[in-house]
This record gives sequence, C-alpha cells and structure tokens, in this order.
Amino acid sequence: MNTQHIHIQFLPQSFSLQKQCTSFTVVKRPSWFNSCSTSGAIVRCSVNEIEEQKQKQQVVKRAYPFHEIEPKWQSYWENNRTFRTPDEIDTSKPKFYVLDMFPYPSGAGLHVGHPLGYTATDILARLKRMQGYNVLHPMGWDAFGLPAEQYAIETGTHPKITTLRNINRFRTQLKSLGFSYDWNREISTIEPAYYKWTQWIFLQLLKRGLAYQAEVPVNWCPALGTVLANEEVVDGVSERGGHPVIRKPMRQWMLKITEYADRLLDDLDDLDWPESVKEMQRNWIGRSEGAEMDFRVLDSDGQERDIKITVYTTRPDTIFGATYLVVAPEHPLLSSLVSTTQSQNVEEYKNLASRKSDLERTELQKEKTGVFSGCYARNPASGEAIPIWVADYVLGSYGTGAIMAVPAHDTRDHEFALKFDISIHSVVMPDDESSSQSEKAYTGEGLIVNSSNLISGLDINGLSCQEATSKVIEWAEKTGNGKKKVNYKLRDWLFARQRYWGEPIPVVFLDGTGETVPLHEAELPLTLPELDDFTPTGTGEPPLSKAVSWVQTTEHSSGKPARRETSTMPQWAGSCWYYLRFMDPKNSKELVDKTKERYWSPVDVYVGGAEHAVLHLLYARFWHKVLYDIGVVSTKEPFKCVINQGIILGEMQYMVCKDVDGSYISADSTDTLGEYEQESIPEEKVMKSGDFFVMKDNPNIRLIARAHKMSKSRGNVVNPDDVVTEYGADSLRLYEMFMGPFRDSKTWNTSGIEGVHRFLGRMWRLIVGSSLPDGTFKGGTVVNDEEPTLEQLCTLHKCIAKVTEEIEGTRFNTGISAMMEFINAAYKWEKHPRKIIEPFILLLAPYAPHMSEELWFRLGHSNSLAYESFPKANPDYLKDSTIVLPIQINGKTRGTIQVEEGCSEEEAFKLASLDEKLSKFLDGKSIKKRIYVPGRILNVILDRQNIKASVR
Repeated sequence: MNTQHIHIQFLPQSFSLQKQCTSFTVVKRPSWFNSCSTSGAIVRCSVNEIEEQKQKQQVVKRAYPFHEIEPKWQSYWENNRTFRTPDEIDTSKPKFYVLDMFPYPSGAGLHVGHPLGYTATDILARLKRMQGYNVLHPMGWDAFGLPAEQYAIETGTHPKITTLRNINRFRTQLKSLGFSYDWNREISTIEPAYYKWTQWIFLQLLKRGLAYQAEVPVNWCPALGTVLANEEVVDGVSERGGHPVIRKPMRQWMLKITEYADRLLDDLDDLDWPESVKEMQRNWIGRSEGAEMDFRVLDSDGQERDIKITVYTTRPDTIFGATYLVVAPEHPLLSSLVSTTQSQNVEEYKNLASRKSDLERTELQKEKTGVFSGCYARNPASGEAIPIWVADYVLGSYGTGAIMAVPAHDTRDHEFALKFDISIHSVVMPDDESSSQSEKAYTGEGLIVNSSNLISGLDINGLSCQEATSKVIEWAEKTGNGKKKVNYKLRDWLFARQRYWGEPIPVVFLDGTGETVPLHEAELPLTLPELDDFTPTGTGEPPLSKAVSWVQTTEHSSGKPARRETSTMPQWAGSCWYYLRFMDPKNSKELVDKTKERYWSPVDVYVGGAEHAVLHLLYARFWHKVLYDIGVVSTKEPFKCVINQGIILGEMQYMVCKDVDGSYISADSTDTLGEYEQESIPEEKVMKSGDFFVMKDNPNIRLIARAHKMSKSRGNVVNPDDVVTEYGADSLRLYEMFMGPFRDSKTWNTSGIEGVHRFLGRMWRLIVGSSLPDGTFKGGTVVNDEEPTLEQLCTLHKCIAKVTEEIEGTRFNTGISAMMEFINAAYKWEKHPRKIIEPFILLLAPYAPHMSEELWFRLGHSNSLAYESFPKANPDYLKDSTIVLPIQINGKTRGTIQVEEGCSEEEAFKLASLDEKLSKFLDGKSIKKRIYVPGRILNVILDRQNIKASVR
C-alpha cells in the first residue's frame, strides 16, 4: 500500500482566516479526514498543494478531455482557415448562404440565449459543406447605436473604443463555441469602408426622390438629446434611462417606403417565412380600401367657411351615422378651427398628448380622452352640423389626421360618444335581430337604414353595406365631396437621429439659400469627425454641430460655402444591406460584384429573433427592392427563408405564498385571501405534481413557478463562458439544441446540460475506451476493422436517415434523440466496427464538432472532417424486418400479430395461438383449415360443429 504524506496544521475554530491566512486557501476535508478527531478544526494547505489537488479532482470529474480537445481544434480551424469561402469558387456546385441576424456588440457580452440561433445556423452550414455545397456563413457587427453613445456621455470614453472592445469580446466568445464562420469576411457597420456604401445607397434614394426632408412630429427626448423611434418609448419615457419623451415637430430626413407598400405586401406571398411574421408585416403595412370625404367647417352663424376637413374612412356606407369629427392634436388645421373660448383647453390637451407615444395613444383598452374644439362641420350626406373634437386616439401621421366618428358602428367612437354625451345614430340593421338589441356598437354588415337626404341627393336605404359603399363613393366623386382612396398604416421611414454615433448623412446645405446638395460619390466615405464631448446640446442641435470645422465646408462642384448635415442615420441603416456585403466584403469599387451577387443571392436561411419580424425585415426588403430597381441586385427579395428561434429564459424560480401570520398557503387559494406575501424557495425543496409544482415536504402547498427573460436587472443571466469552462462548448451546443423545438421558448436548467455532458462522455468512452486510473484516456480508439452485422447496419442507417431529416427540418432536438438511441444500442454490441463508427462520427460533427474532429483524428485521419461526405442512408437497411399480420377467424378480423418477414404459416399460427386476445377464439376449437398469404393475412376456419356447440 502506498502512503502519502500531507502536512496538516490544525487551527482552533476561533482562528481568524481573513486576518491571518492571507497566503493560504481553505479547502474541503478529504473523505479520509472524517475519521480524525479534530473538534471542528480546519485543514490548511499551501496554495500549490491545493492547486495540484484541484487539477487532479478536475481530471477525474471530466467525462472526456474537452479542455484539451476544444482549444486544439479551434486553433487548427483558424490556422488552416478551414471555413474560409474563397472569392473564386466552382459555381457549378450548389450554394447555401446561411446567415445570422448579426448582433449589436453590447458591453454585457453574450449570454446563453445568444448561441441558440448561432448553433442552429452552424449545424446547417456544417451539414451543407459535407453535402458538397459551397457555403457562405459569415459574421459581423451591427455596431452603431445609442447604448455606446450613452456610455460615452457617462464615462467620456469614445464610443469607438467601447465598441471595438465589445466586438473583441464577442468574437472571442463566438470562437470559443466552435462556430464555423468565415472570419475573413467579418464586417462592422462602424468601419468607413463599410458605411461608404451605406452612404452610397442613401444617395441613390435621394436621386430617385425616395429621400426627402419634412417637418414631422417626433419622439424627442431632451435628456438623451435625440429622436427616438416609437419602439424606444415606453409609457412616455425612453426605454434606455427612463427619461421623459415629448412629441415635437422637427425637420427630419424621411425615406419614402410608402412608394413600395404594394410590392412589399404582394411579394410576401412567395416567401418561405413563418406565417406569423408575414401577417405582422401585412398588418404593419396595413393596406385598406375606402374613401376620403370632405366636411366643410362652419362659422358661428352656421355658414360654411372656406375650410374643409378631409377624413379617411373604410366605411363610407355609414356616413349618415357620422355624428362628430375627431382631429388629431397635431392636425395642421387645428389652430384655425378652435374657438376663442376653447383655445386654452385645447392647448393644454395638446401638451398632454405630446408626452404620449403613438402606441399609448392608440391602445384600445385605454380610457378615451378628448376636448371639444368649439367648432362644427357639416356632414355632406345628412346636411347636419356635427361637432369637431380633438382626441389623441387619432394620429396625425395616419390617413388625413382626422376621422368621421360613427359611434353606433365603431367601438372606439361609441366609448367616446358615451363619455362625452354625443348623439348616436344607427344606420346599419344587423342580419341577426339579437345584435340589433345590443347596447354596444354594431360593427358588422347588414342593411342600410336611416340614410337618405333629398337635398344632398343621396339615398342608400335598403342597400347592403357593400352596395352602399360603392354608391356613396360614386356620389362623392360626382358631387366633389370625396373620392375613392387606398390607404396604408405604413408611414414613411424617419431616417435621422440627433446623435453622434451613426453614419453621417452625405449632403450639404448651401449657405444663404439652404439648398440641399448631395456629396459626389467620389467624396465617400464621409467620415465622422473626432469629438471629445458627446453630450446633447440642449437646443435640439445634434452633437455633430460641435465639430465646427467639420460642419463648415464648401460644396464640391461650385466651391460655395456650405454646412454639413449634423443628424446621423439610424441604427437600422447598416443592417439593411449587410447580407450583400458579406458576398464581396473587400470590394472598394462597388457595393457588390454582380457575378458574386447573382451566385449567392438570395440568402437561403436567415435566423434571428422574432423581435425583428417587422422593422428590420421590412426596411431591408425596401432597400433591396430599390437596389433591384437600379440593377445592383438580381432578386426581388433578400431572404428566401426566415426562421425565428425561441427565447431561452432564465432558470425556473419557485415562490411559495404566505398569509399574514407567516403560514404557507397554496397558490391556488390566494384569490380567496386578502393580503399575502411570496417567498422564494430552492429547487431541491420542490417537486412536480401533475401540471403543477408543489413543496416536497407538503404536497398540498402548490407553488408559483415562473421563468423570466435573462437580464442583468433580474440577476438570472447565465454566461456561456462559465458553461464552456465547466462542461465544454460541445456540451453547450448540444444542450441548447436538445432543450426543445428550435422555434419554441425554453427554460434554462443547469441539470439539463449535465445530462447532455454525460451523454457525450458515454459516446467518448464507447469509442476511445474507459479512462485510466488517473482520469486520462489512452490514444487511439477501441474501434476494430471487422465487418458490421446486419443489426449494426440497420441501426446506423436508421440513425443517418433520422438525423439528416431532422437537421434539414431544423428539428435539432429529435436529431439528438436519434443519436442517443444509437449510442444506447451500440453499448449492447461486443464490437464496434469502423464502418459503423466513422459514419456516426460524421453524423455527430455538425452538432459537436470538436469531439468529432478529435475522434476522426484518433481513427487515423490526418485532415479535418469538415468537408468529408455526409453519410447517406441506404434504403435497404431502413426496412423493418417485422410486419403486422392481420388474423381472421372465419373471415372476420379479430386482431393482429407482429411476425418476421418470411414467417411460415406454422410460425404465424403459433404466435396467434399465444396472443392473449386471439387465443380465446382458438383454445379448444377444432380447426377445419387455415388460409395463409405470407405477409398479408392468416385466416383460420373453425369446424362448424364446434361453432354450434359453443353457441349452445
């Protein structure tokens, strides 16, 4: 027996470790130490001794040596540029362009939710390479943005420094996960060589009248000193920082996306996108058909003034039911409508409305607010004078900024009319009598009633709603009271931000005249000037206005003095076209080479979060269609297939409810109680009971179980670096794919990754062999060169077929299940032939590339498996050797049995006789004959005398 001498010093329990043990570390007692009588003393060892013990413990604990394998193969891939897609490729081969929505490099780095989509695209990229495709799988950075500028304001650190530091961290993290990106094509939106072409696209938009300036109400945040998009405003404050936001008119650059509304809508039909995403885009574009109707404003004597309010309505058939008008607080005619007595009330209301976002104003559930303008207009159909109200549920940016309110047949108008005691006139008779007796607004179709006026010459009584709509539009166009109109919810794209950290807009304004002059293309890129002060000016002027020597310039052609535009482009700009630059990232002469674009377009698979389902995809499609129109791209759409991955939520949290006395109460009884508190309890005290979670020691106490989106504020962020250190990158990749369907949201569970890690360990030991006593593994494998059995071939090829099908269908979790089934079967085999194990390793490679490369190398291969042919299933081995055979008794089917193919009649009859269900028809019976069709049916004919006897 070997003895080991360890120096131990016993310390009394009162010993102060913090004050006196500065060079020592306290460790857990070894198991043998429990027998020592130490009276609670603490073991103290030197730092070096402890580190040695730690390393030994870690070696023993590791299921396989991922800590050696993964850095080794990541270095190999980088040094050999394994995943580089060359500029000159064999275009006779099929192509596969798979792309992630490139990330904004935040200071927080990645959390485990980010690699979900990246792992999926990497699996697809690796599969397609092995299937003989030319694969384009790049990565870059959407690096401009408000967070970096805010950090610069707070710390004085230039946003470029912060951004580059964050990019370096992101890149390191992504490389540690073994993603097969072509890093030679890496791009960043903040690099002048990239945003030169973003500016070039803007100039093309300007040339075609698709970029213009207009005075528009914007979400202005004085504290941030910038205009915010609607989605950046929550409850009247900025999403970042919680600063107050007001609506303020400001001259801004706009892009005329509305010119492309119909094409953006129509071309959705041909896309392989989630139907929910396409429907969200359809709703955002919001195409509707209706009419614009003119209402003449009346003076105090009831006479028509030379002012008309034009409204847009999708229900012209209900015009006789319009009992009031509503104009938006920002309507351009409002100041000329308001009476003297109401002017102060209206002004106060406008100020209140300016603090709300469009989303808040149009929220259906919110209480309706408004103020009477003190003025009236004439309904052109009925001839009645109806009041004009101001209300924030009407937006100046939609339609004409005014509506005709029909409270009998519109829910919002009905609520408003009830609140402010405005008359309600019903003009549609429902087909269903019960609906006509309802006190709510009737919004459906029916017959038109109470809708005739001899003076106006319009009579639509008795018509259906559809017939009435056509007649009203025809009347309006004939009498000059309106016209047919197609409208869109889609607004032109506000394309300017009052911030420093963005692409400069390549125009100048001539001194004196203010004429807008675009830069010459040869002057691009217009680079950002260096600034030390990024704080808002407080005047509405952007921070770039502080760079006086940069702002003051001369116009290139005329030499006249001019001022540069000091607003910058929004963050959306750089992400609108980056997929094109990846095709040709080093081209300094054109945005993308036409030959390369024709080969690689469109993106075959585009993966990202559902939060980008509307704006990013819509803006990118808009720019792509413009580039298509000017001959830069060859396809009408940029992304053939879009996939939204689910969200990985933080670990499940369990809460128990307590009453005022501190006693635990079941969560399903809290509705019957008054006040109660919630207390967090650890997972080890929880168990599952049916569909609910309960306390282990008291199953009658049901718990509240919930998981939240990972965020620093909740403290539930899991850092992938920590997971890779403890379990390895392959374990993280495999676990994220195994958690559940790729498109569904899932809850992180550390015990789950432990299970996947054990599976990889089993796989490793199956092929390499058991570990040595010191926890290491010998070189090579235990694979042999014997011929495989039929059972082994069938097991392998069924696995090949399943894994291939599931990867291509992005059902990654069930592909992993198939590999687990294979490993379970393989552990029952005495020998593991090379012809079985090598194809299996290739199957595993897209999921767990590091382990696969190492096993491939150990099997004697000198090159990477990245371009080895992916296994193909042989149909001959996919056939089941057993079949289901129907059994008939006297011609009537009584059941089925499982038999081997080629089963004899005698074997089939014997199995039927042993079957519990069939035996009751056969036991003790005299059989006249048997009719057997191999593989089809067995019919047993009983002696009729036996049948009669059994009947008696």
